[in-house]
Formats: sequence, structure tokens, C-alpha cells
Amino acid sequence: MSVSLPPNPYGADCPSRKLLELIGDKWSLLILPALVDGPKRNSELMRHIEGISQKMLTQTLKSLEEARLVHRHDYGEVPPRVDYRLTEFGISLVKIVAQLDQWVIDHYEEITGSEK
Repeated sequence: MSVSLPPNPYGADCPSRKLLELIGDKWSLLILPALVDGPKRNSELMRHIEGISQKMLTQTLKSLEEARLVHRHDYGEVPPRVDYRLTEFGISLVKIVAQLDQWVIDHYEEITGSEK
């Protein structure tokens, strides 16, 4: 019989580190807030997030979907129509990400020594 221990991201073998790795990824930190205003299609996300490749967008969205932070809705139409939206978990996380974004904006000049 194995005993289930609570998540401990400081533990080297704790699976919670995978989740931290996902939500700490720069593309995740940009995709999640991009969905805060409602569902977006792939092309809308590509336009919104400058510099992301189609491959990275697809991979990150898939990982966010697997983590249940984003829901992929396929309308089953031809031509294909798919959009992405935040789940309840994603909504709760994006509030924290928005605080991080604001911190970066507020302290950018001090940290980098350059102008905003």
C-alpha cells in the first residue's frame, strides 16, 4: 500500500513541478491572459502574441488543455473552426498571472536599468 503525500514543489520528485514548469513557461504566461476576454481562435492568438510560432502556440495550447487550464472547443464544421477558452482553473490562475504582468510593468525600468 502506497501513501499519497501532499504536493510539494520543493521536493525533487514531486509531480507538481511539471505544473509549475508549464505555468512558468513564457508562452503560457502570455497565452493565458490573452484568453481572459473570452474564447479566441488560433489565428487571433497568433496576432495577439507577437513572436510566437505556430508550433509553440499549438504545443503550449495542448499542454494547457491537458492541465485543464484551457478548453479547446471544436465546432465540427468544414472548414474547421476551433477556439480556446479558459476553464475555471485557468480563470483562477490568470488572476495571479495578471498580477505578475503588472509587477513586470511596474518594475521593468528598475530591474533592467532602461526606460519603459
